[in-house]
Amino acid sequence: MKRFAKTHEWYDNETGYVGVSQYAQEQLGDIVYVDLPAVGKEVKKGDVIVSLESVKAAGDVYAPVSGKIVAVNDKVNTNPEIINQDPEGEGWLVKIEASNPAEFDELMSEEEYRKSL
Repeated sequence: MKRFAKTHEWYDNETGYVGVSQYAQEQLGDIVYVDLPAVGKEVKKGDVIVSLESVKAAGDVYAPVSGKIVAVNDKVNTNPEIINQDPEGEGWLVKIEASNPAEFDELMSEEEYRKSL
C-alpha cells in the first residue's frame, strides 16, 4: 500500500520503494540529474535522501520513514526522465527497509494527500 508525506514523497510498505509524487515532478519540471544515496545508508524520517535537479529548479527528497537504504534505482541515473514519465512507478528512487513500521501509519493515504494539494 502506498502512502504519502506532506513533503510529496510516497512510500510503498509492500515493496519499500520511495519516490516523488506526480504533483512534485510536475512542479519540478524536466528532471535532468539525480543524486542517489549509497546502499546501506541508515536514514531517519525527514532526512534528505536524494537530490533532484530539473531545468527549473533543484529539490530534495526526504525519507518518509526511518530505516536502511537497501537499493537504489540506477535507471534514473542514466535516464532521469523516467521520474517525469512515471514518478509513482518505474521512477522510484530508493528502497528503504523500514525500522519503525508505525511511521508508515503517520503518512497520508492517497486520497488524503490529493485533498491536501
